[in-house]
Amino acid sequence: MAANYTTPSDHSPYGSGDPYYNESTGYITPHPAKKAGVSNWIKIGVPVAILVIVGAVVGGILGSKKAASSSSASGGGTGSAASVTGSNGLGRFASATNSLYLVPLYPSTTNTAAFTTPTFNPSDSLAWPQDPFQPSTPSVLTTRPDRPLLIAPAYKWQALSSLIKSDPYLSGWNDTIFGNATQYFSLPPAQYFMDGDSGILDNSRDIKRRIKAFGYAYRMTNDTKWADRAMTELMNAAGSSFGPNDNTKWNPQHFLDTAEMSSAFGIAYDWFYDHWSDAEKKQILSPLIQYGLQPGLSAYTDATNFNGWWKTNTTGNWNCVCNAGLTLASLAILADDTTGVAKQLLGLTVDNAKQNCAYGVTSDGSWTETPNYWYFGTTGHAEMAAALISATGSDYGLLDVNPNFYKTGLYHMYSFGPGSLFSYGDHGPNKYSSTANGMFLYGSHYQQPQYTLFQREQFDAAEPWSMFWYDPTVSGAFWDGMPLDHFFDDGADQWGSMRSTWTDENALYVAIKAGTDQGHQTHNDLDAGTFVVDALGTRWAGELGSGDYRSPFYFSNDTQDSERWLYYRKRTEGQNTLLIGSANQSVLGTPSVNHGTSNTSQGSSTVFTPPQDSTAYWTTDLTSSYFNVNSVKRGIRMINGRRQVLLQDEINSQSEVMWRMHTNATIVPNGQSAMLTIDGKTMQVSLLNAPSGASFTKSAAVRLSSDPTPPEADQSNDGVNVLIIDLPAGTYTLQVLFNPQWNGMSSSAFVTPPSVPLDNWSLTSHS
Repeated sequence: MAANYTTPSDHSPYGSGDPYYNESTGYITPHPAKKAGVSNWIKIGVPVAILVIVGAVVGGILGSKKAASSSSASGGGTGSAASVTGSNGLGRFASATNSLYLVPLYPSTTNTAAFTTPTFNPSDSLAWPQDPFQPSTPSVLTTRPDRPLLIAPAYKWQALSSLIKSDPYLSGWNDTIFGNATQYFSLPPAQYFMDGDSGILDNSRDIKRRIKAFGYAYRMTNDTKWADRAMTELMNAAGSSFGPNDNTKWNPQHFLDTAEMSSAFGIAYDWFYDHWSDAEKKQILSPLIQYGLQPGLSAYTDATNFNGWWKTNTTGNWNCVCNAGLTLASLAILADDTTGVAKQLLGLTVDNAKQNCAYGVTSDGSWTETPNYWYFGTTGHAEMAAALISATGSDYGLLDVNPNFYKTGLYHMYSFGPGSLFSYGDHGPNKYSSTANGMFLYGSHYQQPQYTLFQREQFDAAEPWSMFWYDPTVSGAFWDGMPLDHFFDDGADQWGSMRSTWTDENALYVAIKAGTDQGHQTHNDLDAGTFVVDALGTRWAGELGSGDYRSPFYFSNDTQDSERWLYYRKRTEGQNTLLIGSANQSVLGTPSVNHGTSNTSQGSSTVFTPPQDSTAYWTTDLTSSYFNVNSVKRGIRMINGRRQVLLQDEINSQSEVMWRMHTNATIVPNGQSAMLTIDGKTMQVSLLNAPSGASFTKSAAVRLSSDPTPPEADQSNDGVNVLIIDLPAGTYTLQVLFNPQWNGMSSSAFVTPPSVPLDNWSLTSHS
């Protein structure tokens, strides 16, 4: 199923893109010169690109579970990587990573010899050699004496070939990187395209992705054709046809563009350093300083230059991405820069990132923006830390200044269900050069081998950074001993993640959130109480994702009267929550949460059935998030051995209420029950406890006729239906039961839960 769609374009200050995935080759084809400004709604999980994470597509609702035809989506899948065995005599754990939703598919096995407790084994023969560069007093101004400096020093390049022969993951990723490099080689240089206020972010990230692949291929083969092709790409981006004029060639007013382009030029300068002539080095150095580093220094030192607004950005990805780009470029040219700009910047970026970028992670490990924007922020953070370590011998505290940063790997793991991400809020621009591979760096640094083991199975693992951040001495299975549930209680998001297993694509998965509706870099929705449900290999309740980033006032502000909240996908009615009085939620809401879990953990086997008494629940008081209510509470729990889901609302409202859930399923309502069907799979939804006359209805995912008119028409949500329960004002309890129609499970095996007030929910209240 090829992804022949466009994603929403972007609006300042947030980036954009719409790469296309070529099903027959498994590679990304060039995007058109001009994108459509409006995106049709699609089912999440469509293969987007080899290096573009699935979360970049629109929405979180799923459809078909057919496998994609390409088997190379993560550097092997069912392909060549399977022929390589590791030191434990085994190949890769996942049998494929090219499923429609790009989630790993694990074999049904009880191979406890390999699927053991996660650990690192530093004495393993696959261990990286010790870095010979050990400065006694690390300084960003004292770089290692040999090249390369960035990410992968010479000693790692020298050791890599033997590791590739012994490790099936490195082998598969290596094959995919070369395949990507070959594909990029045949393409024309990235075509300049100014995407409205969001600028050239697509260009910059595409060029960075290409340079990384070319640089990797060159250093592994010493074939100068890769250097020549890289120079063609660089000179195009520095040439007269790229950009409107020399002052704005790399679009510093949208500084993400400048930073990512600077990073690309810095990587090229460093990784091909031994090949470039002095004249060629100057050809790279001059535009990098003029179009990248000088604007960066101005952003830091000129108080009237708004291009540097991100210097105090702690609730988004900008500080990480911008500081990373400037740092990588400055480290690369430091020894050859006679202007002094690189030295000046390195005296600014590191401390600034420690004060801001490092605190994009909240107290519970959540990324302040959204699960999708986590990719951009952590990629920048990891690149900057890794480059500092490789070039100077120290990260200067960037990895540890925030004592909670190490938890962010759990945030990423638990936000993933069998139907991919819990994609609340905006999903962001396309992730050309942003992946989840910071998990490898974090796994090693924080001694969390489960991070490494989780990420190595993912489709986006195959790219150059992975080859050097991955610790091949890791062993075990990430799921062995991994709790099925985790709750994140920081007031910014307040969300919970519950599942029946980590290793079955048909697993039951529930995620739900509350949290504040302000302070998320204007990327959130008015969505307190929204939830997703996965079962039977599909997503039944999902998120719509981003609106059109170029829509007028889409990023205006996050106040109650913001025009952003006029767009359907950002309004409360566009979420899987309660709509009260046909009005948006209050942006000043401060929900409270409570939760419990039986603390069930999966064992070593990929085959896992939770005990009958295994359960988890999450409740929230949403009263402050609504107008004209006395009380609103919501709770969700897994029941009957994690085979059914109960969603319960307790309402005391002076206004009418509408219960809403978005789905790609075909809905057949029948009074107090509804049958949902997707690709032959069925979910029965039942109304157990509600005011007299309440019943299920359905509608298309369109705005209510009473809604105020948005600045621009909503894009369509084709294929999305809304399951609805209309309710009166008053005081009552509403119970909705989700029964996935599991294969081999008789109707008598389903249970009807009791009605228990949310305040009295406990681990045994529904036994």
